[in-house]
Amino acid sequence: LSGLLCALAACNVVQPAQEDPTRYFVLSDPSLHPSQSPAPSSGARIGLKTVRLENYLRRREMVVRMGDNEIQFRDYRLWAEPLDAAIARVLRTRFMASPDVAQVYAEPFPPAQDRDFDVSIEVRRCEGSANAAGRFTASLSAAIEISTTGANPRVVAHKVFVAPDAVWDGRDFDRLASLLTADVSALGQEVLADLPARN
Repeated sequence: LSGLLCALAACNVVQPAQEDPTRYFVLSDPSLHPSQSPAPSSGARIGLKTVRLENYLRRREMVVRMGDNEIQFRDYRLWAEPLDAAIARVLRTRFMASPDVAQVYAEPFPPAQDRDFDVSIEVRRCEGSANAAGRFTASLSAAIEISTTGANPRVVAHKVFVAPDAVWDGRDFDRLASLLTADVSALGQEVLADLPARN
């Protein structure tokens, strides 16, 4: 009987709370803010279409590529918002920081909204990566397509952007998020450089 009582007492012992190891990250760059001065009326009006991601990037877990065909999802290192929305937010901020841009619109576009160009972004990589020697880097690549608008739109630019490798230690995911933010900002700058001159 005493043994049974001891066993029941042991079942009622409250285990100490374990710290949640999950950490959440965002893409953000405080050095880039929309200009405080009024947007120039003569600047381009850009329609930013919904950013498309490769299927494996449509998750909250941050990705580390360990080889050409192996990727790891880091269960306790999560994006705090959908990655496509985060990338679109950084791109809009980059566009609006340019003196050559008057307005940036997000899809879906109202029928009466006049735009000069529509921009499509298809992200193929946005992750950490490691090579065979164990060197970790941030990796971002994306296809860019810029088209005119109106009744007869046409593609005026189509290219693949690959961000230069930036060294990462494989452990500091806050650093990885910062490097990927810089890569997305560079992607935005590439789009701005490819915008045709307006007549």
